[in-house]
Amino acid sequence: MNDLHIADRVANDVLQKLSEPFQLDGDVVYISASIGITFYPQDATEIDTLVKNADQAMYAAKSHGRNRYHYFTLSMQQAAQTRMRIANDLRVALAGKQFWVAYQPIVELATGNIYKAEALIRWQHPTRGLISPAEFIPIAEETGLIIEVGDWVFREAVKQVQAWRTSLHPEFQISVNKSPVQFHNPNHNTEGWLECLNQLGLPGKSITVEITEGLLLDASSIVTERLFEFRDAGIQVALDDFGTGYSSLSYLKKFDIDYLKIDQSFTRNLAFGSEDMALCEAIIEMAHKLGLAVIAEGVETPEQRELLISAGCDYAQGYLFAKPMQPLEFESFLENGTDFSFLKDE
Repeated sequence: MNDLHIADRVANDVLQKLSEPFQLDGDVVYISASIGITFYPQDATEIDTLVKNADQAMYAAKSHGRNRYHYFTLSMQQAAQTRMRIANDLRVALAGKQFWVAYQPIVELATGNIYKAEALIRWQHPTRGLISPAEFIPIAEETGLIIEVGDWVFREAVKQVQAWRTSLHPEFQISVNKSPVQFHNPNHNTEGWLECLNQLGLPGKSITVEITEGLLLDASSIVTERLFEFRDAGIQVALDDFGTGYSSLSYLKKFDIDYLKIDQSFTRNLAFGSEDMALCEAIIEMAHKLGLAVIAEGVETPEQRELLISAGCDYAQGYLFAKPMQPLEFESFLENGTDFSFLKDE
């Protein structure tokens, strides 16, 4: 316990001293630091291991807001080992055909019709079972493997939309998520995606590319060029999780965004007269004035659906309608006469 008090005092003193302004070539400069702390011999006895522990603790301090300190814990080591195993397993997952794509219906609220779906990757690990995308996608982005994985998802979605435009609806459209890493990578261009569509005789509007707000806020020339390439090819663009970050209002028309997706954090607590309801109404009204359609995510109750309909929301997806499904299950779901138009009158 005495060691902790000493470490706390030293770390706070270091942070305080480093935060004080100083002169550099006539300018006043401010800096901050993130500190990782580990103990000998409790945490480790080898120097290399101690340095590694402190490094992990430092990154934990950075992830909690920077300009602070953080102690190494066993859970950090376990998390680091898990991440390393996932990164290694990801390298063989694609070749091992461990991935598959689920499709979640996107319902047109005014009619109950379904002619859109979102493609969602799933990883069936041979020993760990189904691994959540939230667990492996960030690692795929960090390692650059998201480029190859993202291309595979796109090709799967294109083949699927071709089939469903024949069997389900001539205007069927599938949404595909595209990581900022894919946009920023200079070796990854849109030509391969457009060529894939052309080879199958599909129009660009058969695909929607979902992007995040952060991508538009950091829209470099390469990002801008690729978004315009999508526009010119007729591929629509949806802004995912709208309102959860720094809203890119000035970019909505510049990049010809077609859809705004209201994040489930807003729909989850929808209630008449609530702040979330006011936010949803404002997003929907603004989008419509700009000529954009709105898709609400995470709709799970009839009450949420009714409130969204009353606010004029165009589309919705969520467990109220259906979970993400494999293609055959999706086809059975629609071919069995699933129709949500009657739900509006409950």
